[in-house]
Amino acid sequence: MKPDDKTIERVDVAICGGGLVGLTLGVALARHGVSCAVIDPAPPEAMTSTEFDGRVSSISLGSKRVLEGIGVWPGVADQASPILEIRVSDNNSPLFLHYDHSEVGDEPLGWMVENRRMRAALLAEAAGLSDLHQFTRVGVAAVVEAGEGAEVTLDDGRIISARLAVAADGRRSRIREAAGIRVMQWSYEQVGIVCTVHHERPHRNIAHERFLPAGPFAILPMTDNRSSLVWTERAARAPEFMALDDAAFLAALSDRFGDFMGALEVVGPRWSYPLSLVHAERYTARRLALVGDAAHGIHPIAGQGFNLGIRDVAALAELVVERRRLGLDVGAPDLLAHYQRWRRFDTTLLIAMTDGLNRLFSNDIAPVQLVRDIGLAAVNRSPSLKRVFMRHAMGVVGDLPRLARGEPL
Repeated sequence: MKPDDKTIERVDVAICGGGLVGLTLGVALARHGVSCAVIDPAPPEAMTSTEFDGRVSSISLGSKRVLEGIGVWPGVADQASPILEIRVSDNNSPLFLHYDHSEVGDEPLGWMVENRRMRAALLAEAAGLSDLHQFTRVGVAAVVEAGEGAEVTLDDGRIISARLAVAADGRRSRIREAAGIRVMQWSYEQVGIVCTVHHERPHRNIAHERFLPAGPFAILPMTDNRSSLVWTERAARAPEFMALDDAAFLAALSDRFGDFMGALEVVGPRWSYPLSLVHAERYTARRLALVGDAAHGIHPIAGQGFNLGIRDVAALAELVVERRRLGLDVGAPDLLAHYQRWRRFDTTLLIAMTDGLNRLFSNDIAPVQLVRDIGLAAVNRSPSLKRVFMRHAMGVVGDLPRLARGEPL
């Protein structure tokens, strides 16, 4: 349509937000005969950039199954670095927790994938789907209920009519706010500093989670002898580290990283973001569903934020596809109520876990450190308990959608 054409585009689902979660939902729906629009204010070239921007996602086994089920995983498989082991330690304590994928099966515990690779694979799959309509370089001005559906008005005046609108526009979701959905939120008074390093020695596909007094320091294995770092620092000190020149920044990073992988070199950009919790009081309104960070933004301590969003996608896609096949309303109140019940428990449980772990470990109080170190050692000596925790981290427990179980829709 031309920019001045106000003709209504009619689809089953209008997805407001074209990031990884929104685009994944669009592909999942369109592959199964559900017509949808994905609206993204970013220009196409921003989504197809081949330059590494430092952003990487942790993909659980459950999420990998979803991506396989919608045809996206083959496009990233050769660039995905498997996580075969995870080593959890508390500062300089000799006690630790060690996870090994072989204790729960043949599949890795997870994978690290550059976001640019994921975007490219999603866009390649989207290009072949006639039921997926992409609107780029334009934002959403309003979403309103209109009869038996919703009308999404774009910034340029065009209107998309849908049976269901989906907010996939991030933690500061304007769609959520306009719908009057309140959020529970607080700041952790921490900042996540993210960068990628190349190291002299191989990482052997081992992820490290080190708990330091300021917060967790994660070393996550990537391809080409690189690791992604998520360095949690107190908010008052983070600007000081970000302002350092390259040599001084590397020295500060190396103090925390250690020398077990030899010489380090920062490759690609470094960036930072404030850490907070955002949880919507409900995930739906009339003719509207929230997915991804629009519904829940959690602490990165376990690397599960993107995986939560993928489970939202799998659950909502399953409900919508079933209704569409039956010729029923894909935005009906009972469908939205089902989605709300299905996703609320999983998310609340993970929020409680990540929030509790961060509060427990982000301090140097001696009695607390003693208790948590004994706890790490106790879990490490209990194979059955370790398997439970590993399967949770792999996203293969609970009331899973079909795609997350490796089953077709």
